[in-house]
Amino acid sequence: MKLLSRQQIEALSRFKSETYLTTSFFLNTDKSRFSKKEILVSAKNLLAVGRARLESLDLGKDKKTSIGRDLDKIADFFSQNMTANSQGLAIFSCQGEHFWEDIHLPHPPRDRVLFNHNPYVRPLSQILGRYRRICAVLIGRREAKWYNVFMGEISFIESLTSDVPGKIKEGGFEGAEAKRIERHIEAHLHDHYKKAAQRTFELFKKDQFDWLLLGCEDSFYSDLELFLHRYLIDRLKGRLKAKLSDPVDKILKETIELEEQLHMAEEAEGVRRFVSELEKGGRAVSGIKEVLRRLNQVEVQALLVTHNFTAEGKICPRCKFLYLEEAVCPSCQKKTNALSDVVDEAIESTFRSHAEVKHITPPSKLDHYGKIGAFLRYKI
Repeated sequence: MKLLSRQQIEALSRFKSETYLTTSFFLNTDKSRFSKKEILVSAKNLLAVGRARLESLDLGKDKKTSIGRDLDKIADFFSQNMTANSQGLAIFSCQGEHFWEDIHLPHPPRDRVLFNHNPYVRPLSQILGRYRRICAVLIGRREAKWYNVFMGEISFIESLTSDVPGKIKEGGFEGAEAKRIERHIEAHLHDHYKKAAQRTFELFKKDQFDWLLLGCEDSFYSDLELFLHRYLIDRLKGRLKAKLSDPVDKILKETIELEEQLHMAEEAEGVRRFVSELEKGGRAVSGIKEVLRRLNQVEVQALLVTHNFTAEGKICPRCKFLYLEEAVCPSCQKKTNALSDVVDEAIESTFRSHAEVKHITPPSKLDHYGKIGAFLRYKI
């Protein structure tokens, strides 16, 4: 299965066994960089690391048996499933609960194997945060084409052809007759633009794409904007130089380059808004301790976290509240359990509360505020 939506991550974050641990396995399977043999060797080596780590863990027999079966099933999977053309693979297994998910990734993850109570979803969240569902529209005088671009892949949606007369040849007509023909051509052009804009809005209502990218001649652009629905104007993020006659690979390459630029600008704007809200005492908090407190109170609207930021912490086994240092849960007085990375648990808690997670590429101004922060639902 491919990584396609936030809902997949939310579903994974909700899985937890009260009896067994879950194995999370990530591997770079980019065939443009590694041969099939090299990928299989990497998988074998990572599984060996997992088996060695399992032997050193102080766990009951049933838990160890379940993890051992996870690793065996992952090994079997690799011996039979190396044909998929993806850059990465994530596997989540808890054989004690008969749980298994394998997800093909559009971006290579860092190789790792972990055993925890929950699936380790942070890499999925980071990868998904890199991409938007994009509708790329190329419009000419008589034709329009629509493409869907998501996670580095492009697919043709449909095309439109309109009966628009050609331009008047210079010297062909004079005076009133020329003006009448120009108005006739302009009316056909406007009808063509209107049809293209309406079809784009219909596709938006059906597919709910995040961004709209428009490719057309400069002389068309202002006229086209007049016909775009305000919902489309809000999603119009840039112009494409690609032409209708260009090959799909060229259109995809330009779209991906523009997407990366827009993603970086979006990150910077998110951090700028966060710092502004924080410094004026608005609906924002910074630092791991304060963020955990607000997560426990279900006040977080959006979590901002620097890529690969980690911190040790605590979790209450009863309330599931997260803490930085508390040995005893202040809410229920139960002894807390140690966490090797409370940031991962914070990300999963954010997903479970249907709030947004924004991963920020360092260096950024977020680094000056503890590398983690949150926009709040309301100010207290």
